[in-house]
Amino acid sequence: MKRIAAINDFVIKFANVNGSGSASANELFAKAVMRMGVPVSPRNIFPSNIQGMPTWYEARVCEKGYHGRRGGVDMMVAMNPQTWDTDIAEISPGGYLLYDSTRPQPASRFRDDVLTIGVPLTDIANAAYTDPRQRQLFKNIIYVGALSVLLDVDVAVFDTLFAEQYKGKGKERLLEANVQALHLGRDYVKQHLQAPLDIRVQRADNVGDQIFTDGNSAAALGLVYGGATVAAWYPITPSTSIPEMFAKYCEKFRVDPDTGQNRFAIVQAEDELASIGMVVGAGWNGARAFTATSGPGISLMTEFIGLAYFAEIPVTIVNVQRGGPSTGMPTKTQQSDLLACAYASHGDTKHVLLFPQDPHECFTHSAAALDLAERLQTPIFVMTDLDIGMNQRLCKPFVWDDNKEYDRGKVMSAEELEAGTPFGRYKDVDGDGIPWRTLPGTHPTKGAFFSRGTSRNPQAMYSEAGPDYIYNMERLLRKFKTAESMVPQPIFRQATAPTKLGVIYYGSTTPAMREALDVLERNGDHLDAMRLCAFPFPDSVRKFIAEHDKLFVVEQNRDAQMRSMLINELEIDPAKLVRVLHYDGTPITARFIISTIHDCVHKEVA
Repeated sequence: MKRIAAINDFVIKFANVNGSGSASANELFAKAVMRMGVPVSPRNIFPSNIQGMPTWYEARVCEKGYHGRRGGVDMMVAMNPQTWDTDIAEISPGGYLLYDSTRPQPASRFRDDVLTIGVPLTDIANAAYTDPRQRQLFKNIIYVGALSVLLDVDVAVFDTLFAEQYKGKGKERLLEANVQALHLGRDYVKQHLQAPLDIRVQRADNVGDQIFTDGNSAAALGLVYGGATVAAWYPITPSTSIPEMFAKYCEKFRVDPDTGQNRFAIVQAEDELASIGMVVGAGWNGARAFTATSGPGISLMTEFIGLAYFAEIPVTIVNVQRGGPSTGMPTKTQQSDLLACAYASHGDTKHVLLFPQDPHECFTHSAAALDLAERLQTPIFVMTDLDIGMNQRLCKPFVWDDNKEYDRGKVMSAEELEAGTPFGRYKDVDGDGIPWRTLPGTHPTKGAFFSRGTSRNPQAMYSEAGPDYIYNMERLLRKFKTAESMVPQPIFRQATAPTKLGVIYYGSTTPAMREALDVLERNGDHLDAMRLCAFPFPDSVRKFIAEHDKLFVVEQNRDAQMRSMLINELEIDPAKLVRVLHYDGTPITARFIISTIHDCVHKEVA
């Protein structure tokens, strides 16, 4: 069997036990490769319990900079006996297996088409350490040391990483212990095995000024940058780290330097209902406020979301999507809340959705959502998901402007009210559907901030008259139409050859899609591509669809929710839009996209 041979382009997967301390060791490996100048895109695949269950860490090493999952595993580090058989089966033919050879395994448990590399990790750890917990933790560092020789990762990189992590505060002993464990693994491979392998890491310069962060941290910082001062939330996987990081950033950026007083309010509410209620109240009072949640939280929040939509109160909601319905798969990723959020609440409602593709856009879209919420006086959803939110990846650096000004939209001032400017809280004065509002306390006698969750006339007076209701509902539609030009616009990629085929995608599907398009093009399958960045859909989306005979809609849910929205909103012939669906809870792979589209195209040709 010919061995897989590749430099700076392979997939390595670690199979561990949750709670064993492997996460930091696996991340150490990924960071070391990045310090070699080679882009890495790691992903944690973990259970929803605390410890004892299987967990995996998959790292895509790719000098070309593809950040999506490729599909397939070139090297497996098998550290969990419970998942041994499935882990071994996942290795591509010609791939590599690194395992703990302390306990001999029968030949039947291995594959002839995989190169097996045994390192007696437990024996090495037991000989060097006496404390049981140390033996477990440093066994992880020992296998990282072994990998550093097998894959030719410069040991100096690890020395630098350890020095940064354990600098000062009496951590010198930890530094020495980690360095010792790393060299135990390195020394064993040097003395007993042939190295490096045919897959290896070679110094490059393709990381540049990119930063390594996760989407939840990026969103939290974006919310600070965008002017949020109020957060109310209830813990739910996978969104909890957004308010937690928001609190940390507020302690840095939202504390008065002269008085030491906090210029922010963060409340962990008793449930999702309370959290969204607090955010709606804060938005009504003029604060920039947000909540962060996931699908089950959205389900509970819908009545308050409807209130904010109909009363026209600015609210920002970050939805870090996970597998559903019900409890579903709390620690797995999906794009399955589109319909729930786009039309949240009863009656005729439509909400603005933003679709970030990576941590950088989590930062920019979260900041933009706060402006949009006030300009449009409505709830804005930032639709991220677990893959973006909880996994670290490389992305462009954030741009921070200390002179940034917030766009608060149509807010009538005390001077305008005093001068006699007419004020009708729900009156469309210029045809864009967006009424003027006042902030509480703007004027002692004029321009009171009326808000109603009931039907009303343009002056906010209670009314069940049909014409008043129709006026209001049609004005809300005009406002939604106005939003088309305010939201982030679609991104287009033209094929290198004329084609009547197209592909539509969005959000966390983007990294895998980028690689898939390149491979499809090299194989002669030409497709024009459009990445949707927001809902409502601008006219450019309708135009793109009209220019093509058939379009593949790639998404990570069972029911083709984006496809349904395109058909519903743009009145598209369903036959034009072909489903490409991935929804097993793991992030979509480039190979899945490639094979599905290729097979469909050539089946029709045949």
